Amino acid sequence: MKIGVLALQGDVREHVQMLQALQVGSVLVTLPEHLGGIDGLIIPGGESTTIGLLMARYGLDKAVISRHKQGMGIFGTCAGAILLAKDILGSSQPRLGIMDISVARNDYGRQADSFEAAIKDHRLELPGKPLKAAFIRAPVIKKISDGCKVVAKLGNSPVLVRQHRLLTSTFHPELVGETRVHKYFLGMLR
Repeated sequence: MKIGVLALQGDVREHVQMLQALQVGSVLVTLPEHLGGIDGLIIPGGESTTIGLLMARYGLDKAVISRHKQGMGIFGTCAGAILLAKDILGSSQPRLGIMDISVARNDYGRQADSFEAAIKDHRLELPGKPLKAAFIRAPVIKKISDGCKVVAKLGNSPVLVRQHRLLTSTFHPELVGETRVHKYFLGMLR
């Protein structure tokens, strides 16, 4: 199995290191031709407007949507969640818009309001053991369609959501060494 990591901006290195720790091959994706031969794509956290503009500039937006229609799975963390969302409240920024969720950008607060949390309400392996998560200027998922499955919640807010071969998290598992979310994504692709 080979996973692409969108390498235009953001915490690319941390996702590559996570895949290496799980003994999964990775490829850095900066152009549409890099999407060939990969089983899934990770869209990392970073600045969603910048990533969206760069995707459009290099034709990656259309190429990613096309490859997804052919069956490629996509996992978006933080900014990646924003880019996957069909609706970004109060924003017309570039996006892929392929996941039936509505998000509010930076809804947990500014950079100074970033925090780590132990997510107890999840449906991943090792039930009972909280997921480690870092929330950095994180979006909040405000609405999900009936076709989406909430995999984890923090309080009443969904923070990890799946829709078919799409997975999105409003937090960063890769920054705190939490492997279960990446394992879950890899399991979706099998």
